[in-house]
Amino acid sequence: MPALIAVVEDDPDQRHNYGEALRRRGYRIAAYADRVTARAGLLQHKPDLVLLDVMLGDEADAGFELCADLLGSYPELPVIFLSSRSDEIDQVFGLRLGAWDYQTKPVSLTLLVERVGALLKAAKRRALTPAVDAPSPQGLQLDRDRVAVKWQGVDVPLTVTECNLLAEIVARAGVVTTYDELAAVTRQTCVTNNTLNTHIRHIRRKFEQIDAQFAALENVYGAGYRWRGDGC
Repeated sequence: MPALIAVVEDDPDQRHNYGEALRRRGYRIAAYADRVTARAGLLQHKPDLVLLDVMLGDEADAGFELCADLLGSYPELPVIFLSSRSDEIDQVFGLRLGAWDYQTKPVSLTLLVERVGALLKAAKRRALTPAVDAPSPQGLQLDRDRVAVKWQGVDVPLTVTECNLLAEIVARAGVVTTYDELAAVTRQTCVTNNTLNTHIRHIRRKFEQIDAQFAALENVYGAGYRWRGDGC
């Protein structure tokens, strides 16, 4: 059965254009104009990918809220933000929520359709590759499927991307996880080392808020990161 693409866009012309471009490629389309209707429909019928505007009607951050809701139920769901909000802070926030991409309007319909196809292929490959069960070093509890992490019994509020990065590092039991391997975990096509370093800094900061002496996540200069076996 063709993939189901959800288009959540309050502008009727843009919603129509996105939907028609994707229909011509053979995809099924579920179109929504507001957050409430989209949430109800998408939590009832899981899509294969979501195109999501940030501003929906009078709700300035509706897309961010909807993205968080959807990823809470479907952690591996590919989400592409399409927004006129081009500030870096908005793009970073969207990606930290767990979106796979953030594109600013106007967008090329041709490139958008190709991007959708590429992310659907990436999602399929990921689904066919079982997640590695992370070991549990002293003090750490990590459930990758539930995006649930605890350090010394206290919840660590990681995003989906942060949890996946941490799980990949921990699973290698002291062996360095390279930048290329970490980039693949993010599911995004173009990820720089600086972006990965930023993700790791955010992870460390969240652990340090619980344990000021936290030092288990170690950088190996120029290579990547590893989890120190002593956990401290």
